[in-house]
Amino acid sequence: MISFLQGNFSFKSPTHIIIENGGVGYHVNISMNTWSKIQHNDSGKLHTYLHITGGTQSPMIVSLYGFADEEERTMFTELLNISGVGASTVRMVLSALTPNDLRNAIVTENAQAFERIKGIGPKTAKRIILELKDKVAKLVIKSEGVSEHNKVNDEALSALIMLGFSRAPAEQAVRKVIISNPTMTVEEIIKHVLKTI
Repeated sequence: MISFLQGNFSFKSPTHIIIENGGVGYHVNISMNTWSKIQHNDSGKLHTYLHITGGTQSPMIVSLYGFADEEERTMFTELLNISGVGASTVRMVLSALTPNDLRNAIVTENAQAFERIKGIGPKTAKRIILELKDKVAKLVIKSEGVSEHNKVNDEALSALIMLGFSRAPAEQAVRKVIISNPTMTVEEIIKHVLKTI
């Protein structure tokens, strides 16, 4: 598997670029999210995913997808693992939503955010949320800046438990608030949770 490519961008468009590396030009499909980050660059590094479809009964199709950061590639592979969701649809999702927006939509169970995307109906939107909700929560915990989030999370959670709330629902409510509003203070988180729990 090709993990990443680094080189000159000999061609750029919002849907794909050609990266020149070692005398070879690699055609790499990209999302609008990645395009927004690399459109002004003449060279750079893209994390990649080699996607192979077809085989025995039909022609084999090999496509290379590129991402400006590891986070987007992770979201791409997680979405691709969902039954009935193909690579083209996943790219549409990542063109419509940034990885952060995508996480928020999943955690807050915002099916409409997905239904607005071409190729995704209500059933697929619900399947995405159902299958990725727990995984995305774990990814958020591992993401950058988590130490500060954990500090705020712990303080807000402790306060809610002292107020008489059970740990599990309080923890879930605090996590939702922090993911959708990462700059909130402990006091703001508690007030928000008290309105929703």
